Amino acid sequence: MTPPAAGNRLARTLADLRARGRRALIPYVMAGDPDLQTTGQYVDVLVASGADAVELGIPFSDPIADGPINQRAGLRAMAHGMGLDPALDLVARLRERTQIPLAFMTYYNLILRHGLEAFCLAAAAAGLDGLIVADLPPEEGGELIAEARRVNLATVFLLAPTSTEERIKAVAAASTGFVYCVSRTGVTGVRDELPEGVRDLVQRIRRQTQTPICVGFGISQPAQAREAAAVADGVIVGSAIVKLIEETPQALDRIAAFVHGLRAAIDRP
Repeated sequence: MTPPAAGNRLARTLADLRARGRRALIPYVMAGDPDLQTTGQYVDVLVASGADAVELGIPFSDPIADGPINQRAGLRAMAHGMGLDPALDLVARLRERTQIPLAFMTYYNLILRHGLEAFCLAAAAAGLDGLIVADLPPEEGGELIAEARRVNLATVFLLAPTSTEERIKAVAAASTGFVYCVSRTGVTGVRDELPEGVRDLVQRIRRQTQTPICVGFGISQPAQAREAAAVADGVIVGSAIVKLIEETPQALDRIAAFVHGLRAAIDRP
């Protein structure tokens, strides 16, 4: 079996960025909001605006990690029939024009109902690179991890400021691609400030793993992205982009300008 770092686009991209002293920008959009065709256009804009990877949310009826903005996006997407199969079709279509790393952020019940082996095989065939399963702790994720490894899908687990050293070790051991560092307790959303404890949390994680660490949850401004990039290997921005989509779904130029601003802030010497 090929190790994820050797053949997985997500792991390879983050390793390459680290070797060049750069930080990853990973924007998030909810797949299917407002529809699949437009989601594909969003991904094109994100790539052109400086994204290093793209996180695609797959909606679920009980999204315990999502704040109100992403919950509303999920409801809109589900109203248009969004699910795992349409999302995989989207990935396959995107692979016809881009090799940017793509990861799903979703919930375990959707994958379990699909069948772990069947889903991982279909995901790999479509060209997906990573899985972020928000409600799956590593202690319960052994079967999915094994199936993902067989087809070279990266598995990304989450750590929060409240995580114990034991949990940090478990997540570090189970995560490939990157470790998802949640900047604050609670759900996703737009915040005005980055919590003071982010630097300490990243340092605690670094003591347990060489895997890249990306910070998300609450980053909504270029200054916050720059602050997070100063301590982590990458920055994840979701709700702020989803909010732009909610306000003006067809305003691709607004999304492009926002992501360009994030990119510039992260890269500023």
